[in-house]
Amino acid sequence: MACFHFHVGKRGTIRDHSGFNPSVDAEAIRKAIRGIGTDEKTLISILTERTNAQRQLIAKEYQAELKDDLKGDLSGHFKGLMVALVTPPAVFDAKQLKKSMKGTGTNEDALIEILTTRTSKQMQEIGHAYYTVYKKSLGDEISSETSGDFRKALLILANGRRDESLKVDEQLAKKDAQILYNAGEKRWGTDEDAFTDILCLRSFPQLKLTFDEYRNISQKDIEDSIKGELSGHFEDLLLAIVRCARNTPAFLAERLYQALKGAGTDEFTLNRIMVSRSEIDLLDIRAEFKKLSGYSLYSAIKSDTSGDYEITLLKICGGDD
Repeated sequence: MACFHFHVGKRGTIRDHSGFNPSVDAEAIRKAIRGIGTDEKTLISILTERTNAQRQLIAKEYQAELKDDLKGDLSGHFKGLMVALVTPPAVFDAKQLKKSMKGTGTNEDALIEILTTRTSKQMQEIGHAYYTVYKKSLGDEISSETSGDFRKALLILANGRRDESLKVDEQLAKKDAQILYNAGEKRWGTDEDAFTDILCLRSFPQLKLTFDEYRNISQKDIEDSIKGELSGHFEDLLLAIVRCARNTPAFLAERLYQALKGAGTDEFTLNRIMVSRSEIDLLDIRAEFKKLSGYSLYSAIKSDTSGDYEITLLKICGGDD
C-alpha cells in the first residue's frame, strides 16, 4: 500500500525519535511478539516513541506483516490502539470513516468530526486511501448513507475543496456575512445552499473574519443563527465547522470530554483523536481540555482506562497538565 504522509504539526506530543534505526526496532518488536508471552512493554515504548512515518519504516523492515502480528497477539482496545499506531494516517482515517458508515445506522458524529477537522490535502489523501482499501469512492459511500443538505455539505468536505490559504479578504468576509444574513435571519425560510457553500469552501481564517462581520450585521453570533435556522445532522455539521474554524483543538477537546465523561468510555472516539492528533495539535487539545473540564486529559484517561491500554494512551498523551 502506498504511504501517505501528513505534515507533522509543531504542537504534537510525538516527535521523530533521534538515533532512529528501523531494523533494530523491527528486530526488538519481533522478539517482543515471538517470545514466550508477549513483551507489551517493549511494544508500547517503541511504537509510542516513534512518529507514524518512522513506524512505517519499521513495518517495512519487519519481515512479516506487522499489523497482522499485532492483531494476532494482542486483544481488546489495546489491540485496536496499537494497530492504529502502525496504520498510515490517511488509511486510518479511511477505515474510521468506513466504520462510521458500516452496519445499522451511521455514526454521524464521527463522520462530522473527521470531515471537519482534516485539511483539504488530508481529505484528498483519505479519498485515495479509501479507494485503495475498499475499491469504492468515499463520495459514493457517503451518498448512500446520508441525505439532503447534510449529504450535500459532507460531499463538498469529502472532496477536499476548502480553500487552505492563510490570506484573508475583508471585502469577501463582508459580502459572505451579508449573504449568510440574507440566507437566514433576514428571510422566511432558510437558503441552506448559501450556508453550505460558504462554510464548506472558505478557509478557517476567512470564516473567522466572516463570523465577526456577521455579528456586526446581525447583532447575533453565527452559532445562535445556525441553531435557530437549521436542524438535525446538517445543523450539527455546520456548528462543528464554526467551532473548528474558531478553534479546532477546543472542538476536539470537547469530543474527548464527551468520550471520557460519565459511565463507560467511547473508545472509538478516544483512540481516533489521540492517534490522529498526536503529531498535529495534541498539546493544544490538552490545554483546551483542562480549560473546559478543570482537570487534565491525562488524569481523565487514567481514571477511565486500565492496563496496557491505559499505559499506551498516557504515553501518547505525553504528560499531565
